[in-house]
Amino acid sequence: MPESFIENYKAKHQHPLNKLTHSIGIPMIVISLPLFFFSWRWALALFVLGWILQFVGHAIEGNRPAFFKNPFYLLVGPWWLIRRAAAAIGLARPVTSK
Repeated sequence: MPESFIENYKAKHQHPLNKLTHSIGIPMIVISLPLFFFSWRWALALFVLGWILQFVGHAIEGNRPAFFKNPFYLLVGPWWLIRRAAAAIGLARPVTSK
């Protein structure tokens, strides 16, 4: 994934509460997608709550979600979270800004 997408995404997610809401909301949304095949009610609940957390985080941060400008950011969000989690448990080096 091009670094410019990750760097732009990071720039829009600086506030600790926004990072927290995304760290909870993104997995909820991702897990909800395959869950629709098994339990649509649970999937719908996770999906909606996950998105609520995303928008609450951006209200706290004071900006609009990046995917409003480019839908590709719907994939960048989960990738950003995976990279943060891998760095936190020592599987990857922390991403630094240039």
